[in-house]
Amino acid sequence: MVADPEVLRQRASLLGLNVELNIIDLCTGHPPPVGCINVIPVSTRKTVTPGELNPANAAYVLDTLNLAVDHCNKGYADAMVTGPVHKGVINDADIPFSGHTEYLAQLTGTPCPVMMLASEHMRVALVTTHVPLSHVPAMITAQRLSDVLHVLHQDLNTRFAITEPRILVAGLNPHAGEGGHLGNEDDCIIRPVIEQYRDKGWRIEGPIPADTLFQAKLLAESDAVLTMYHDQGLPVLKYQSFGRAVNITLGLPIIRTSVDHGTALTLAGSGKADHGSLIYAVETALRMAA
Repeated sequence: MVADPEVLRQRASLLGLNVELNIIDLCTGHPPPVGCINVIPVSTRKTVTPGELNPANAAYVLDTLNLAVDHCNKGYADAMVTGPVHKGVINDADIPFSGHTEYLAQLTGTPCPVMMLASEHMRVALVTTHVPLSHVPAMITAQRLSDVLHVLHQDLNTRFAITEPRILVAGLNPHAGEGGHLGNEDDCIIRPVIEQYRDKGWRIEGPIPADTLFQAKLLAESDAVLTMYHDQGLPVLKYQSFGRAVNITLGLPIIRTSVDHGTALTLAGSGKADHGSLIYAVETALRMAA
């Protein structure tokens, strides 16, 4: 774990937990011991109060990410698993930050990171991530869609050992544009890219109207769904598997997984938070690393 040991001790005391912390340095090459919480120390700037945001600690959050990525890049760690971050408080500290996906891409020099949430029953990837809905249509370009499809197809093959991935692509507009009557992006941008990859032998279908795409029969015959924006596909997956899903960043040179939920500040320090998604994120990272 990359964190401030003192914060962990304070939180354990608050919750009445008897935990043993072991401070480690992965750079030494010595395997960390089992039976305790191994911590790579990073200090907070100010005292941490459960459930209270403090912009003074925004840099601490990024310090932990920077160190985890550095250890993965250098081969000290096989994967990284992140908890949720509050984007607003980082921006309140005058640090531009739109999310883990974009920040990790910047750190690793990744030109096209792809956000994908996965559960036992489905995988949903996104063409656009944390952007205002009004910006989405302009971002759906042939180049962007082609780049995302390439990353998705490649990582399904290399990270998940799926030899010939089957991908379903959602349309942008209602009814996938209704033949141009409800928008022309589906026919003019999305469909030609899909046909281009189908001509290459890919198993890919679309654009499929989003309101009929998430049928059990279609999902059973696919390996991943690609949706155009954040709230087009993720509500479906989270309705079915919230707390039992994992957020995976594709396209990175390192393995990164995360939880499927936000910070839940009202639950901080209460002992009532559900850790199911974190466990699933760790298990997924282990499987991908193996």
